[in-house]
Amino acid sequence: MTEIRTETVPLVDGSALRLTVSEPVSAVRGGIVVLHEARGVTDAVRGLVHGLAGDGWLAVAPHLYHRDGADELDGAEEEVQQQVDRLEFEQVMADTDTAFGWLAERDISADRMGVIGFDLGGSVALLVAAKRTLGAAVTVAGESVAKAPSRGLQTLIEAAPGITCPWLGIYGETADGVPDPEIGELREAAASSEIATDVVVYPRRGHRFDDDPEIAADAWHRTLNWFDSHLR
Repeated sequence: MTEIRTETVPLVDGSALRLTVSEPVSAVRGGIVVLHEARGVTDAVRGLVHGLAGDGWLAVAPHLYHRDGADELDGAEEEVQQQVDRLEFEQVMADTDTAFGWLAERDISADRMGVIGFDLGGSVALLVAAKRTLGAAVTVAGESVAKAPSRGLQTLIEAAPGITCPWLGIYGETADGVPDPEIGELREAAASSEIATDVVVYPRRGHRFDDDPEIAADAWHRTLNWFDSHLR
């Protein structure tokens, strides 16, 4: 049975990055960096790390709020957004690079590395896919398609033409069941990268499309297939 643990890696700026990791009990197929949601490393994030390891991937989630001593936020939405707004692009990329380096130290080559994120992490996953060389990326319900998720980060539509690896975007319709035109803009921007991309839009029954177990299962199946197809 796969287990989850937390490791600490010292950084050159004097801080220490926490990594939540899980290793498969069978042969390692490759490595996946998991980028957490706006509320930090929640049970859902740990579940994603565990699930990926169960499918044979060495999974590692960097704690992007570590400079503020935060792991999981349980405050009001305004407090969460204040924490998100403190994210700086170079720091986020440095933390992600450390996670990729952790995988490299375990003999995972760049073409067998992927990145996935939900919510805030989904947005960051696309930004990473546009700035780093890796095997594949998946964005699940990334927020702020046409608006930067924080003051220090690009918008997804701005970044998408620079995607360097196969990217899968998984989104939901607007709350009233109407397709979000910004998702169409993102689809076109990603396609202009001339890299393999796909954008899947699910109907929503409330705030999140994954509240529906069947849709959540389909999204998970698509995610695993994407990594299986592109990380070789």
